[in-house]
Amino acid sequence: MSRPEYPVAHPDTGVARQVLAENSDLMVVSFRFDTGACGALHSHPHTQSTYVAKGRFRFFRGDETLELNVGDSIVIPSGVTHGCECLEVGELIDNFTPRRDDFL
Repeated sequence: MSRPEYPVAHPDTGVARQVLAENSDLMVVSFRFDTGACGALHSHPHTQSTYVAKGRFRFFRGDETLELNVGDSIVIPSGVTHGCECLEVGELIDNFTPRRDDFL
């Protein structure tokens, strides 16, 4: 679903990001991935939760490597380096607290 008030961004090859809802305390974001696309390793001061709405992913969180499937979720604490690789075309629904102003 496209929400005209929040444009689609393409932060990495094969990745589409769209804010779904936000206020100063919380942001909900959809990330759609092509198979083989990666979310580059990074960290930020926001606490993040990720829910796998579609597909299969390999996540890197600190020193951990985890495989997540539809219905799985993960929490990434503030400041922890993380990223992912899409193993099967998919969608992640991420929540950030506080809001990621850099996504607006």
